[in-house]
Amino acid sequence: MVLTLYKKDTSPPSRSVFMTIHALNIPDVKFVDVFLPANEHLTEEYIKMNPQHTVPLLKDDDFLIWDSHAICGYLVSKYGKNDSLYPTEPRKRAVIDQRLHFDSSILFVALRSTVEPLLYAGDKTFKPENLAKIKAGYDFMEKFLTAPWLAGDEVTLADICCVSTISSMNEIVPIDAETYPRLTAWLKKCSEQDFFKRGNAPNILLFREMIKKKLGQS
Repeated sequence: MVLTLYKKDTSPPSRSVFMTIHALNIPDVKFVDVFLPANEHLTEEYIKMNPQHTVPLLKDDDFLIWDSHAICGYLVSKYGKNDSLYPTEPRKRAVIDQRLHFDSSILFVALRSTVEPLLYAGDKTFKPENLAKIKAGYDFMEKFLTAPWLAGDEVTLADICCVSTISSMNEIVPIDAETYPRLTAWLKKCSEQDFFKRGNAPNILLFREMIKKKLGQS
């Protein structure tokens, strides 16, 4: 097995894959940094591997797959000792898939639209309409959290993928515990997991410093 992950440490999608790798205890993964400001994702070599030129990108011997949710599902299917993180039972899988699509279409879109103007357009403040999208994402999450975890009684890829985005959003719009008690408790519970401590926590600090620098706060 030659498993290579092309990644960006501050990227929530990359951190979802980091956490999945740690949750599955996959050894000997080669990590390759992709420096977006230098357009390393637009080189001929990279586009040949990933025409969408996104990160993360996973290379497993001669197999290439991108999109963090697809990567995480693949890793569980191939390297998991069981299917607990991504159950094959249709109803359980459907709920997890719904949460993953929610992350792609609502949570990450809100985060990306908020931070991209700072990272790539030179903005020095957040647009109010984008901050409102983050709060709307919190509202939905609070309603979804009717069980101990986001998709039921056990931790799954729904938690791993959504917490990478939510923990980043929390750096921009801190989650109010009175308004969002379930979301607050869930984020705390996620932060206590070993996969979070190893795969997410250190890089959240990098994300925080990156945002502060762009805001002129450091």
